[in-house]
Amino acid sequence: MSTAAWIVVAIVVVVVVAAVIAAVMLGGSRRTQARRQQAEELREQARSADVTVQRREAEAAEAQARARAAQAEADARAAQASQLEADARQRSERARSSRGELDEQLRHADEIDPDVATDASVDADDRAMADAEDMGDRDESGLHRADASSADEPAAEQDRLDDEHVDLTEGERLEAAHTRRNRPFGTTSS
Repeated sequence: MSTAAWIVVAIVVVVVVAAVIAAVMLGGSRRTQARRQQAEELREQARSADVTVQRREAEAAEAQARARAAQAEADARAAQASQLEADARQRSERARSSRGELDEQLRHADEIDPDVATDASVDADDRAMADAEDMGDRDESGLHRADASSADEPAAEQDRLDDEHVDLTEGERLEAAHTRRNRPFGTTSS
């Protein structure tokens, strides 16, 4: 082979090697470009997903804030309910105490009022009547001189009023008895 053939072969080999290198470089560049493009697409998807994620994070934070506010409101309402319940118990206790004091005041007023027949004064009246009987307060026939009809009237009135006030509380009974005792004799309640 001649030198010219060798030169032609060398040139062909150099061209082939250069073409292979160019193809490899060009293929690598295309792959690199494709990878760059793929990476850019992934970044774009991540950016649009990031907006969605940020929106979801904001919604979650807002929901947590609403939940905390609702919990705080519920706690405040529970505290208010507890306070109202304590206030109601205190008012109820004061009312019971006041009712007891009022009942005691009415009992005391009835005890010191000579026109009111209390248990103690009824007992005293019974003892006085028994003493009068023993002292001979009888007429010629041996009967008591006291008019039985007038003695029975207040007792009958008391029985009737007791029947009317069976369901009343002690304080209401005392008040009714006090009212009944302070009206003129012979009148009835309507």
